[in-house]
Amino acid sequence: MMLLQCVGRTFHVLLLVLCLSAAEDFDWTTDNHDSFYYGTFPSGFSWGAGSSAYQTEGAWDKDGKGLSIWDVFSHKKGKIFLNDTGDSSCDGYYKVKDDVSLMKELNLKHYQFSISWPRIIPTGIRSDHVNEKGVKFYNVLIDELLENNITPIVTMYHWDLPQVLQEKYGGWQNISMVNYFNDFANLCFERFGDRVKHWITFSNPRSVAVEGYETGEHAPGLKLRGTGAYRAAHHIIKAHAKVWHTYDSNWRSKQRGMVGISLSGEWGEPVDITNQKDIEAAERYVQFYIGWFATPIFHGDYPQVMKDFIGRKSAQQGLGTSRLPTFSSQEKSYIKGTCDFLGVGHFTTRYITQKNFPSTRGSTYFTDRDVAELVDPRWPDPGSEWLYSVPWGFRRLLNFVKTQFGNPMIFITENGVSEKTMCTELCDDWRIQYYKDYINEMLKAIRDGVNVKGYTAWSLLDKFEWDEGYSERFGMYYVDFKNKNKPRYPKASVQFYKRIISSNGFPHQREVENWKRKAKETCSTTNHLLAADPLTSHMEMVTEIVVPTVCTLCILISAIFLMFLLRKHN
Repeated sequence: MMLLQCVGRTFHVLLLVLCLSAAEDFDWTTDNHDSFYYGTFPSGFSWGAGSSAYQTEGAWDKDGKGLSIWDVFSHKKGKIFLNDTGDSSCDGYYKVKDDVSLMKELNLKHYQFSISWPRIIPTGIRSDHVNEKGVKFYNVLIDELLENNITPIVTMYHWDLPQVLQEKYGGWQNISMVNYFNDFANLCFERFGDRVKHWITFSNPRSVAVEGYETGEHAPGLKLRGTGAYRAAHHIIKAHAKVWHTYDSNWRSKQRGMVGISLSGEWGEPVDITNQKDIEAAERYVQFYIGWFATPIFHGDYPQVMKDFIGRKSAQQGLGTSRLPTFSSQEKSYIKGTCDFLGVGHFTTRYITQKNFPSTRGSTYFTDRDVAELVDPRWPDPGSEWLYSVPWGFRRLLNFVKTQFGNPMIFITENGVSEKTMCTELCDDWRIQYYKDYINEMLKAIRDGVNVKGYTAWSLLDKFEWDEGYSERFGMYYVDFKNKNKPRYPKASVQFYKRIISSNGFPHQREVENWKRKAKETCSTTNHLLAADPLTSHMEMVTEIVVPTVCTLCILISAIFLMFLLRKHN
């Protein structure tokens, strides 16, 4: 932290010499982090909100659904905070009309959701069985959205691999997943493609690879350090490409839709812009993050810096080949260009500096990068420990994507902020500020020439947050998980986001400030805090009154005892 304070304002300048010299529309040396631009988005810009199947649907074992790796993982004690599961979650499986009415109230133009692979193919293998009740559920959801003039944007894989495929083949460690996933995708195109025109193959595959097969924090919980993440990613990239080609060959002319992928990317800013090693480290951080998947899809192969670093460290370990798998020349040609649009998920930024990790201690995805991540203690962090509000990094990341990958069509597929509160807070002013600042940076990026066509607020509802259970809330709508009916309540951010949508941006300062005031007034009149459970209220009272009293008594008793000992000693 001292380093951050010493460097001070020079942090806010960036010169990425390896790839950004070609950017003509964005001045990487400008420090305008605090400026706000009043203006509107291009006509036809699509505003939406998102969710995923396992996080919201519930009904984990109903109507013929098969087990997913998350069903199994969350049922293992100690894997999830407070041993929570997604067994019922938001009960979205039973609340299609209710939730679509919330979207209608927001005036959303699109809704991004995922299809649960084991809900429609219980074993993951199409030739085994297709669950028609699962197919019907998604048909009902898609039709309900379209009846309300809301465009469905559908993700085919948001982390819930059928458990059978994990047990039989090792999941994404096995090349056979490519064909099984293609069969699943083909079924989706066949059953839903007449109405769905925006398909996302994978959502944030980096987390699938790293947390699922490297650190073991996520399902399936494997810790194959130094190899597992790279192998999983390799197969995911091949699976994505195959699905794109399947759509292109068999469905595009009939259905006239698009197939893309959603990649998560944090921005990395060099700590010291006078230090060439820090500049290169920041570039490397971003390449190991979003470039890992985007570079093969747009250019046919992994980023050169990944090949160099992982190859060198593998050799130092005495390995005959790199731990990073290679694509054949035919595979490179097959993978390159398999993206009709790029989904970008973005939440936060890090300062990056060079740090050498000796390969003699064993290598992992994290140590292969030779970087250290830092944060500015002044950055707001209301919820998730990893999520700091750093709006200006969003614009930089979008310009990086524009420069690196030929200015592709972009949909922002995830952007939002969480909170950790013991009480039911509906006046989420920090979320309003986050959305206001991040959406404004996106607007600036569009002015820079970045081809952003839509924005998905993450998320519509509070939901199951993976290994964090229900301890973190990303939703614009509060969900009362303790109530068997799982009622939804609008937070203040609902009204604020609704006004951004209706105005298609930020018309002028006075109006935007008025939005914020009215949104907070609305949530205050709705009741700043929902009525708490009597036992919870009692426990909070005990915590607030009894605990300080007990502490005070302990201090007094300790002081008296100390005085007694001193007198006895004298």
